[in-house]
Amino acid sequence: MKTDLISATDLTLKDIEDYLELAGRVDAAPRDSLVGLLKGRILMVMFYEPSTRTRLSFESAMARLGGSTIGFSETSTTSVAKGETLSDTVLTAECYSDVIVIRHPKEGAARLAASTASIPVINAGDGTNQHPTQTLLDLFTIRKLLGKLDGLKIALAGDLKYGRTVHSLIQALMMFKGNRFVLVSPPTLRLPEYLLAEARAKGLDFAETTDLKAAIGSSDIVYMTRIQKERFPDILEYEKVKDAFCIDAAMVRNAADTLRILHPLPRVSEISTDVDRLPQAAYFPQVYNGVVMRQAILLKLLGVKL
Repeated sequence: MKTDLISATDLTLKDIEDYLELAGRVDAAPRDSLVGLLKGRILMVMFYEPSTRTRLSFESAMARLGGSTIGFSETSTTSVAKGETLSDTVLTAECYSDVIVIRHPKEGAARLAASTASIPVINAGDGTNQHPTQTLLDLFTIRKLLGKLDGLKIALAGDLKYGRTVHSLIQALMMFKGNRFVLVSPPTLRLPEYLLAEARAKGLDFAETTDLKAAIGSSDIVYMTRIQKERFPDILEYEKVKDAFCIDAAMVRNAADTLRILHPLPRVSEISTDVDRLPQAAYFPQVYNGVVMRQAILLKLLGVKL
């Protein structure tokens, strides 16, 4: 029976630990020992939305495991432009490949693709809903940096309403004991009520604020996100909040040395480049960990042992 990776809510704590443990083995293995594990396997990338890190890291992961990649990163040159349905595109894609990774602007598209395909499907982001592979690499990064995933104080900042990376990550971190959350956003970009209700139902310690500086000063992890212009139905509403938050070096220098700043990227203006050289900046190591975790995901879903 095939396994898909569609949502953080589909994963148990054991599932997450298994992915983290496998990623740890990938990270520790000599690169030459990994080449050939997926020789002859083909990854299909179906990206209906722009991507840099997710698409390229999946392609890099597949290449480092000896496999190959085909697919598309925009739809104007495909039959989607002629009106082909998502289901028909998926049924065609599985004829050419062994695993599909899909990014789509509509919530639920990845689950529809998974229900259609007979091969594993990986959600690389569906609208404002979920981004489970980003969540797994974020968890892997946090554990590498801090040595644990429980008993932490995590500030999630920026676009919490539309940010699918935040939605997936907070649902996963809720599974670990003793974590406390500080939600930093403009009032119009608060975390969706269904996630707040989930946190309340679990008795989790969380607070909402607009004070980013205070959150930085009291947190173990700051997970910064950009204000996503493309998600706003009204451009005037975007203009009101686009520069709501910015982390700069002066703000970070007053924080604990143990603080680590993450960002799923791309950034626009929410983290100044003068932060990049500080020891608290961990977003580019986070990018590297994306390749490692996506190697682990491909191995696991294709049933290849390491």
